Amino acid sequence: MHQANRLFETQAQLVEGGVFLHRMQQFFAAVMARVGHTERTQTMGLLSAAEYRLFERMPLYDQRHCLDVYQSLVRMGYTDEYLLRAALIHDCGKVDDDGRPMPLLFYGLFVVLRRLLPGLYQRGARSRHRWLRYFAIHASHDARSAVLATAAGSPPELTQILRDYADHRSTDATRALHWADSLN
Repeated sequence: MHQANRLFETQAQLVEGGVFLHRMQQFFAAVMARVGHTERTQTMGLLSAAEYRLFERMPLYDQRHCLDVYQSLVRMGYTDEYLLRAALIHDCGKVDDDGRPMPLLFYGLFVVLRRLLPGLYQRGARSRHRWLRYFAIHASHDARSAVLATAAGSPPELTQILRDYADHRSTDATRALHWADSLN
């Protein structure tokens, strides 16, 4: 009974705190995601060719999200080249090793499970079952993004931001990236 009460309290906090509405807005934005030609051209000019391939491998909804994170940082006056490039590829680790993106519907499931039933989420992330592979990818996507950026030859300054972000180290860059990522 105690666990059930905690679950309902957490659900109420999510809804009352606006998190539920924010997540629903994110879902509909992802479904309607578009990336214009001008944005693609601009992104190509900012990223190395190998980094741009990481960007292109992401599904359209993750590309849009990364662009929105980038644009939020620019609007707030951030100019650090490595931070801005990191923003554009910070979710590239959500694509599996065979180039398959994590299905959009899984995102909501993972967010809810991680928040309301963290033990179940962690069990799924540790599972070796093929059909649970997206739990592991979601749980490790920040670290995977850093590894992929390193393999793509990204500068150490950029990969350090991604590693710090994955390890939850608080730096000026990771605080800015976290802020923009949470906003979008």
